[in-house]
Amino acid sequence: MSGQDNVRPETARRVLAAVDELGYRVHAAAASLASGRSRVLGVVVMSTDRYSSAALGVGIEQAAAANGYTVTTASVSDHASGDAFLEAFDRLEQQGAEGIILGVPVELDTPAMRVRTARTPAIRSERASLEDDAPLAVDQRAIARLAVEHLLDLGHTTVWHVAGDDYWIETEHRREAWEQALLARGLTPPPVIPADWTPESGYRAGRTIAAIPSATAVFVSSDEMAFGLIRALHEAGRSVPDDISVVSVDDIALAAYASPALTTVRQPFESLGRAAALRVIAKIEGHDAVGEIPETQPTLVIRSSTAPPRPAG
Repeated sequence: MSGQDNVRPETARRVLAAVDELGYRVHAAAASLASGRSRVLGVVVMSTDRYSSAALGVGIEQAAAANGYTVTTASVSDHASGDAFLEAFDRLEQQGAEGIILGVPVELDTPAMRVRTARTPAIRSERASLEDDAPLAVDQRAIARLAVEHLLDLGHTTVWHVAGDDYWIETEHRREAWEQALLARGLTPPPVIPADWTPESGYRAGRTIAAIPSATAVFVSSDEMAFGLIRALHEAGRSVPDDISVVSVDDIALAAYASPALTTVRQPFESLGRAAALRVIAKIEGHDAVGEIPETQPTLVIRSSTAPPRPAG
């Protein structure tokens, strides 16, 4: 039942047939005591309802289950201190995690974290890879370039930007690339409109955009914020995309069913999660990671929320 290869096929067949007939199930706690292994992966996550965290978790769960592991999580707040990350790591160790995936913006190369990773294998999910020389990370600057260049190519003369929470490195990278993409076309970037990933903050940003008569295009840093922004524009009598085109990020399931359907930049979260789990399992078991080579490139998905600007006059 543990999948060992030192059992004759006929014997294995008979045992598994008996297992099915009797409805026997392995008792995880007893198996852990017998083997000395918990087969548990720990995941440190932000305490947020953002789609990215959920989708990453789906990928981790899929790869863990396929390899006979279960997953336990420890969450920290969006603006947690470094000590909170260490406490979450310790909590997962106490729960028996054999390896830990850090789905949070925490630096591994610190004295306190090195002590922990010396005793428990750990990786950052956005830096997981199937080979040591193949780092895995979605290029957040490429996300912004895809969004901005799409809008400029449609004929818009500038692009406003609704940014995510400043605490996240993704926010910084997208903001930098948005600015650079405009400068590369000889355009002066307008002021950044701050937000915090929530639909409510997108709604507030939408009220700001609606009050700017010259605004015809906006790059919003998440689909959730875009939903709020479009609602505010609609209430203000500004049509999407006739008056204002909107590009967002993530391509959550609801993006295709928004009104209008969102043009967005898709990130391969589930693929990243699977790769992270495979990598930490390989560290636990002392072999090379095997499995799919994950997709790392963002993809622009063009739908109905973008269009050329209305002719002047």
